[in-house]
Parts: sequence; structure tokens; C-alpha cells
Amino acid sequence: MTTRILPAVGDPDAARSVTTLIGQLPDAEPAPPVTDSTQLVDTLARLAAASLDELPEVVLVHERIGPVPALELVREVALRFPAVGVVLITADASPVLFSAAMDSGARGLVTLPLGYEELASRVQAAAQWSVGVRRHLGAGAEQITGPGGTVVTVSGAKGGVGATVTAVHLALAARASGRTVALVDMDLQSGDIASYLDVQFRRSVADLATIADISPRVLQDAVFVHETGLSLLLAPAEGERGEEVTDRAARQIVSALRGRHEVVVVDCGSQLNSANAAAIEMADTAVLVATPDVVAVRAAKRTVRMWERLQVRKAEETVTLVNRHHRATEIQPPLVQKITGTRVAGVAVPAHFKELQAVVDAGRLHELDAKSTVKQALWALAGELGLVQAPAAAPAAGRPGKQLARAGDRGSLGLRRRTGGR
Repeated sequence: MTTRILPAVGDPDAARSVTTLIGQLPDAEPAPPVTDSTQLVDTLARLAAASLDELPEVVLVHERIGPVPALELVREVALRFPAVGVVLITADASPVLFSAAMDSGARGLVTLPLGYEELASRVQAAAQWSVGVRRHLGAGAEQITGPGGTVVTVSGAKGGVGATVTAVHLALAARASGRTVALVDMDLQSGDIASYLDVQFRRSVADLATIADISPRVLQDAVFVHETGLSLLLAPAEGERGEEVTDRAARQIVSALRGRHEVVVVDCGSQLNSANAAAIEMADTAVLVATPDVVAVRAAKRTVRMWERLQVRKAEETVTLVNRHHRATEIQPPLVQKITGTRVAGVAVPAHFKELQAVVDAGRLHELDAKSTVKQALWALAGELGLVQAPAAAPAAGRPGKQLARAGDRGSLGLRRRTGGR
């Protein structure tokens, strides 16, 4: 049996050493090494989307991989791609690290400097385990055989541009088309999803922050099922508790949700922290909301550049949504695309504030009239992003299909609560 091995090694010298050695293993088929955590996860997601059989049997994770720490990367790969055997390469052979690696989901640990016998033994064991898991997954049609559901993050270039309303209506559109949807408020200090959807629920994302293994039962206890059918994971009522949600916790939470929902929409607010940065990095699609004014567009450019410096997201992998658009404004979507270097959504959300006032004040954002041009634009955006299922996914730009228009989950974008917002 041929064993496909994907090394994840950031240092070029270490990568050459690892590649040379695994090339000597019997029946090994080494892939070109990936150089960082983002590239590794993206590569595995692309392969998994094609077929379970396209995934490598073994992934080697070097201890100095970045920007995500090695153990956290091991955990993410193990959660998202359970049919892949992960082996950690490290200079630390202590029992403490060995235990931590096993708890994270590693199938073995190889110590530096690398030795042929030890590497061969660990790779063989991980490959055999991988083959067994794939055989088991292939026996049941209900098993997850890919990376799980689609994750979309929504961020604001600055406060008050409409990120939360965008997130809510992307989720509502996906739900109206028949998909299972989770909506997460990762604006940890000032999240407004509970207010917009008239929800009072004492559990929040912070209650999952210290749990090492998020089981389906634990997740169910933390999630509020809204009348629209959305599974809501809310921001903590006490903003200071947001500090409890680390990047590692955010990765576990998003991974757990995507394993049980077809679509996961994460509202990241307008302030970057380690938790929502992790969510943006993990996302299949990252949406950045901006209004067509100089201040907001400059803020969008700063945000994109910061994401690139921190290796969170590349500009060309970001979708910018122009909200409160009017044909008479000087700043039009093509200019926003040129300034930010992102891809601007084909749908622009019109500046029709009066459509929103009543439902925002009532906390019933989901009850906005289906004729609202703002809602129509946002639900068309959901179709553009591939969040709605086939029959409802083909509305003309600015006009969702009849199935979406008839749905009772109504909402819109642009106006924030009079107390302020994103």
C-alpha cells in the first residue's frame, strides 16, 4: 500500500531534511511540503472537497510551524479531517508534551534529530490507523467524510457599517433554503445578535472556552435554537468574559459547529482579537463590510493590510461588501476593489434606512418585510456566496428567488441600534 505523506514544515532547511528522509521510506509518496498552518488546512480542505480518498494518509507537523502553534494545528486537523493520521515532529520528548500531543489528536510523535527507524515506525502506525478510519467512514453514508460545513465570517471595516445585520441575514437566507445553520457572535465585548433577534439566553461562547473536548451534548447546551431555526451561539452578556475565549478555544468552537451544521456564519465585529482572527483564518469565505465613504474605505484597507501582516487572510481571499450604496456617491464598488485589493461582491446593499427602523427598534430583525430592497440584496449575496441550496440559489442580482422571498425570516442591512453598533 502506498502511503501519501504531507509534511508541514516552515523552515526550508528542516523541510529539505524531512522530505529527504520520508522519500527513503518504503512505499511512501511524499507531497511537496507546505510552509504554514493556513496552507496546510487549505490544502486538506481542497482535497477533502474532491473526495475522502484524495486526502493524504499521514500529515507531519513540525514543532516550529506557524502562525498557529503546532499543538493547536494538530487539534484542528484532527477535528476537521478525522481520516488523516497526524504525527508531530519535535525536539521535546517529555511525557508532558507526549500527553498533550495525544490529547490534541496526534497519532504519534517523532523526536528531533530525525531517525529513519523511528520515523518509519510512526508513519506506518499513523497510516494503518488512517486506513482503518476510512474503511469505517466508507461503511456509513451518514458519516462526515469532508471538512464539515461551510464557514463564513463577517467583519466590519469599522463600527456601525452593518456587519451584524449582514451576518444575521446571510444565516437567515441559508436557513430559509433548508440548510442547518449556526450563527455565532464572536464580537465578544459588544455583540448585538441577541438584541437584534430578541433573545435572552444565559449561556454564551465564553462557556465553551475552557472545555477541552466539546461533545455534541456540551455544544447543544450552549446553543440557543431561535424561532427561525437558527442555532445561536451568543456573545457573553458581560463583555469582560470575552477575554476567556482564546484563539485555541475559537478554533475548537468553530470546528465543533461546522461538524454539526451545513453553514456556520460568524459575526466578528470590527475589532480584531485572537479569537475572531482564528475564525477568519479558518473561514471558507471572509466578508468585510464597508460603506462608500472615505473613512470606511480607508478603514477597510487598514483591516485588509493588518490581516495580511498577521497572516490571517490574504486580500485576494477576502470579499468586500459595499453597504448603504447609492448611485450618486463618488465612491463606487470598483474603486473600493481597487483601493482594498479585495474582491468586491457583485451585490451592493442599497441605502434604504427607513426599511430597517421598526424591526431594529423592536428587536425583530428577522421580521423585516420580504419586499425590502435591503433584504433582497443581502439574500442575493447569500446566493452569490453559495450559502443557499439549489432551488433558492438563483435569484437575479438584487432580487432573491420566490422561495426566499416567501420565507418568513425577514431582515436587512445598514442601520444600527440607536445605542450604537457595528
